[in-house]
Order: sequence, then structure tokens, then C-alpha cells
Amino acid sequence: MKRIQLIIAYDGTNYCGWQTQPNGITIEEVLNRCLSELLKENIQVIGASRTDSGVHAMGNVAVFDTETRIPPQKLAFALNQYLPEDIRIQASFEVAPDFHPRRRNCIKTYEYRILNRTFLLPCERLYAYFVYLRLDIEAMQKAASFLVGEHDFQSFCSSRSQAEDTYRTIYKLTVEKTGEIISIKISGNGFLYNMVRIIVGTLLKVGLHVYPPEHMQEILFAKDRNAAGPKAPAHGLSLQEIIYEEALVDQIRVENEEGKYIVWQKEIPQNKIAYLEVENYKKELFPQLLERTARQAMRDKADYLYVNAPNTLIKENIQAGEYVFQKSGKITQRGSYQLASKLCLEKDKK
Repeated sequence: MKRIQLIIAYDGTNYCGWQTQPNGITIEEVLNRCLSELLKENIQVIGASRTDSGVHAMGNVAVFDTETRIPPQKLAFALNQYLPEDIRIQASFEVAPDFHPRRRNCIKTYEYRILNRTFLLPCERLYAYFVYLRLDIEAMQKAASFLVGEHDFQSFCSSRSQAEDTYRTIYKLTVEKTGEIISIKISGNGFLYNMVRIIVGTLLKVGLHVYPPEHMQEILFAKDRNAAGPKAPAHGLSLQEIIYEEALVDQIRVENEEGKYIVWQKEIPQNKIAYLEVENYKKELFPQLLERTARQAMRDKADYLYVNAPNTLIKENIQAGEYVFQKSGKITQRGSYQLASKLCLEKDKK
């Protein structure tokens, strides 16, 4: 048995999104059927991004397990003979048996295209959202800058989201115009349900001068879906690529409206230990920071998370979701970085 990864491009116009459902045909359903027919096995793919109905993709990712003798790189060519013309495999290769496309650190990049002209071009009607009123690109660019970094994106998340938390990191968000096409590109470590489309819908309000650019920050801080703009239509959106992290970065530095901290990851691979150094943070949100940092550390194969934080934040025991943090009087020295006090992470046994 081996695990194969697929890079998939598709026109989402005729599909009810990625995930198999009873009320319409989906990308996942077609892949399962065609792979099962090709390989004479019962194949069930695992997708990286569950795109909505009408959303397109240039580089979605899926994996499946198979006993086939077909060389992994040749599977793309063979499978494309079975797929409809609006779905095409761009690459296929073998990955580790435990590789899971939704449980690995990655950077996802989406693009939203807007056709900004007086009249609709029929050839663009399925791949760009038509807006006939002139959009202020500079205002949209300024508004977009407020969303870069780690934030609580609850205001930009549909109520149907089942996410464990609403914090995400946006690495890059650009608004550019070429001719009559406005391209909004957004790269991040993950996105909430409808997050990109709600961000675009809010940027459109800015571009139409309904909101000033600075209002984007107020919407972000509100943590309320009703504060943001409407959800932009699906057909202008495409998933461009998913790049998986090959190795953990040594450190992650975060400074936002809630505080400032560093996550040290260098010792995870060898010693299974992660460190969280907090310079300052909102006291009422500190347990949430501990919980999501612990969850990510455990996913990255750490067994312990040590925390250095101001005494105003530290208590004897802190319950942070499924984790229990206990205060320790030990002093740990790691190079020039000293933990004067630390909270030791242990799974809640209850």
C-alpha cells in the first residue's frame, strides 16, 4: 500500500464544491469514481481544501491510498483519460504513508478576480465578478494592509464554520489592477469558512467608498460577522496553490492588537519541546493563546510546551481547552534565552 498525492486543477462552475454531498455532483465524488474505475479499487481521496460551489482551482491537493503498480508519476496521465474536461490532474507522486493534506503546515494562496468595466465581457462571466462602478484601488490596498499578520478573523467567518478557533495568519494580501481586471491575492496559513469571499466583499465596499479604508481595522476588532461586508460571489475565486512546509521554522514572531510573543520551534524535531515566550498579552485572551499554541505544538510532534510569561498572566494552574498548564519553579537556560518561570503543558487526563 502506498499513498499518492495529486495536484488538481478544475473549473468549479458545474460542481457543488469539493466535498461529496447528496444534492449535487462534486469534485471529490468525480475523483473517487474515476480513480476506482481506473485502479479497480475502492478509492476515497482526502482533500486539502474543501472549496465551495462554483469556486475554481489551479492547485488543490488530495491524497489516496492504493496498491496499484502504476508508477506514481504516471498516474496523472492515466487518470486524466477518465476525468471530464473541466477537471485535470497537474501532477502525481508518492508521499509518506502518514501525510495528511489538512494536518500539515502550509501556505495557501487564493486569487479573486474582478472585472471592472462598463459592460460585462461574456468570456469572463464564469471566472471574474463583474462590477461596473469604478473601484478605488488605492483605498482597497490600504484597507487590505490592516489584515496582514495574525488576527482573530471572526468578523470574516460565516456562522456555519466548524473551526476550533478563528485565529489565522495572513502573510500577504495584494490588490492590483491590470487593464480591466482587478486581482486580489491572499496567502495565509489557513482560512475560515467563506473567509476570503467575505474579505473581498468588504474590500469592495471600501473600493466603492461605502467604508473608509481604516474601517477595515474596526471590523477586524469587532469580532462580529455582522460588522463586515457581504460575501463576494464564488465564481471569481480560485485556489492557486498550496505549499507545504518541509521543515519547521526556528521561530514565529507575532505582534498584533492582542499582544506580542514568540514561539520557538527549533527543539521540536530532536527534543520534542516547544517554547512560548510572551512579552505582553491581554489577560482575558491568554488561555486562548495557550490553547492554540499547544494544539499547534502537539500537531508538530512536540511533547511539551514551556511558557515564559509576565507574572500578571501566570497562575498555579490554567485550563486552556483540553490542556492543563501547571506552574513550575524550575529555571531552564537555552543559549541566551532564559525561562525564569514556566508553565509545563500536559494533556488533561480527565
